[in-house]
Amino acid sequence: MTGSPVRYAPDVEQKQPDEADTIQQLNEAFDVILKRTAEDYGHAVRSVHAKAHGVLKGELVIDDALPHELAQGAFASPGTHEALIRISTNAGDILRDGISLPRGLAIKVLNVQGERLPGADGTAQDFVTNNGKVFVAKDAKTFLGNVKMLAKTTDRMEGVKEVLSTTLRGVHNALEAVGLSSPTVDTLGGTPNADPLGETYNSVTPYRWGDYIAKYRLVPIASDQVALTGRTVEAADRPDAIREDVRVEMARLDAEWEFQVQLCRDLKKQPIEDPTVEWDEEVSPFQRVAVLRVPAQDSWDPAQVRQIDEETRFSIWTGLAAHQPLGNVNRARNETYRHSADFRARVNGCPYHEPTSARA
Repeated sequence: MTGSPVRYAPDVEQKQPDEADTIQQLNEAFDVILKRTAEDYGHAVRSVHAKAHGVLKGELVIDDALPHELAQGAFASPGTHEALIRISTNAGDILRDGISLPRGLAIKVLNVQGERLPGADGTAQDFVTNNGKVFVAKDAKTFLGNVKMLAKTTDRMEGVKEVLSTTLRGVHNALEAVGLSSPTVDTLGGTPNADPLGETYNSVTPYRWGDYIAKYRLVPIASDQVALTGRTVEAADRPDAIREDVRVEMARLDAEWEFQVQLCRDLKKQPIEDPTVEWDEEVSPFQRVAVLRVPAQDSWDPAQVRQIDEETRFSIWTGLAAHQPLGNVNRARNETYRHSADFRARVNGCPYHEPTSARA
């Protein structure tokens, strides 16, 4: 660990003059995905992470006696909060699981007190993570190019995508064998078809951490989960293989992830505006602040599917000002997340709401 943590100040962000135009174009590109999938399915789904593999209820237990630099925002005081969890894959269309893509895990921590972000209704704090270490694009404009490309093939050519995914998994393995990786290869279908319960999930982008700045991650620690790390889900002739496997696994195991925080200690080595840069753990190691506990349960219970998958919106901009998303990519995710959720609510006739209890 080197140096003191960088204190948050508004000038750590460097806004670009064309951000509003980029955001408008992102909304238009996402509209192509949203409208096409709604027409094909007769039901609106998310523009990203459309397919859920498990919906769960648990609790976030915040550690006692955290040092000042970690005891910030929602983690300022020890305690236990109910939580809703959604495990998903990142595509905007609902694909067969033979097409292997990055996994996501979103958490809605309930009844968190403090000053809210602008437009953040309710009292929940959302954390949105995936199992990659860095974001696929350096900035929102580059991400826009990726979204436009994905929009052209959304809900189309599923067989071609499955063949491509098999090829790209080979590319991923070849790169990994020589110590390299490619977020682009993984995002297009080259990521290993991993069991999501054994994965580590990262915020990828930086956030305000009260007086400081941080990234965060979730690391599985329950022995039954750790045993699943690196396990490949066999998806041949099983379009919903991941959902089926998670359901079997969660029926018998109590899951636990450590919630860990990596404080920014050097703005040059740990940039705010470029989420393609992995923050060096030698400069700033991850430190535990809480544990996410999820007892054994039916991970595809119809009532929970309705409550968590259909009626609940997860957004990095739902929460406390103390956990404000930082950087160009995160600023672009604010309006685009809400735009997607508003579309789903309107088309499905099911307005989303911010829950105060895990009980449906």
